Parts: sequence; C-alpha cells; structure tokens
Amino acid sequence: MQERPHDGPLPAAHPVPGALARHPDGDQVPCPPRPQRAPLTRRQYAYGITVTLLVLVLVVAGILR
Repeated sequence: MQERPHDGPLPAAHPVPGALARHPDGDQVPCPPRPQRAPLTRRQYAYGITVTLLVLVLVVAGILR
C-alpha cells in the first residue's frame, strides 16, 4: 500500500470489478424489516412502577435527611 503525503489530494476512486452498484448519497442499504416487539405485560408494568416508586422514596428520604 502506498502512503500519500498528508497535505496532498485524495486518490481517485475506482469501481471494484464484480462489486454491487453504488448507492447514491443519502440512500440507505435495503434490509429486511425488524420484527415487532411483544407488548409489555402487566407484571413488567408492575415491576417498573415498583422500582420507580422505590427510587423516588429513596431520593426523597435522601434529600430530607
């Protein structure tokens, strides 16, 4: 690999034989859709609310102390 001086121009780009076609700027590479996430269960909501309340109580207790 040849190194170029840091202040010189960039080397010209050349297509790679046998490669896929270039994507124009701003386009995204197509990919399969992501699977949908399962909705949260009541138990997960209950855990979230419990942890939130516990953290809130600890913060308030720490501020009042």
